[in-house]
Amino acid sequence: MENVILKTTQLTKKYNNKAVVDDLSLEIRRGEIFGLLGPNGAGKSTTMNMICSTVAPTAGRVELFGKELRSHRKEVIRRIGYIPQELAIHGNLKAWENAEMFISLYGLKGEKLRQAVTESLEYVGLNECRNEFAKHFSGGMKRRLNIACAIGHSPELLIFDEPTVGIDPQSRNFILEKIKESNSSGATVIYTSHYMEEVEAICTRIAIMDNGRIIACGSSAELKKMVNGNDDITLEEVFLTLTGKKLRDIEG
Repeated sequence: MENVILKTTQLTKKYNNKAVVDDLSLEIRRGEIFGLLGPNGAGKSTTMNMICSTVAPTAGRVELFGKELRSHRKEVIRRIGYIPQELAIHGNLKAWENAEMFISLYGLKGEKLRQAVTESLEYVGLNECRNEFAKHFSGGMKRRLNIACAIGHSPELLIFDEPTVGIDPQSRNFILEKIKESNSSGATVIYTSHYMEEVEAICTRIAIMDNGRIIACGSSAELKKMVNGNDDITLEEVFLTLTGKKLRDIEG
């Protein structure tokens, strides 16, 4: 069993000759909850899209589960669950129909598909609402349905891209607890956010990204010692020190 789930080597993406992801190299190990922290525009979502093969890199290499992505795309993508920042559900479909549509893309059929739909909706607390149309759901419920659509095929690697944007604190806490539960059940997790308190609460290791580059990586305590020599400062202070960004720039 490979210990390194994901490896990127000099991964780069340019638009109009401007690098939004710039020479990014990192490794994520099996069993981690790996946090990618950065302000809006840092390149987090573009990085995740390249890892999921929805955006082609300008240069560099992605390896998943020990295999090069471009050469083994169909095989490795089946082992990933991607929860995008933008909702990928259809309002005019019922909850179960949304889940079934997405889960079926991974080859599940018949009774296995029906069971996977039920289990994924139960996991996010929406099975009792399975026959309701998604357009009638609250923001938090839509986020949870977004997760159900991505986990029904039991992926080994879960990628959460800003999953708590614009939702209430109760829904946010529910999602964070489910992420930790998935990790305890064996899934490796990549969690991108610009909410530092979330990243610090659930992540075993954190990378700080700015202007398309990883500028620091380590546990929360290691990052704090890197900046202050001890850990009696906040992760927010670490971020501000390393990036020079003001709080309003981070949360905007």
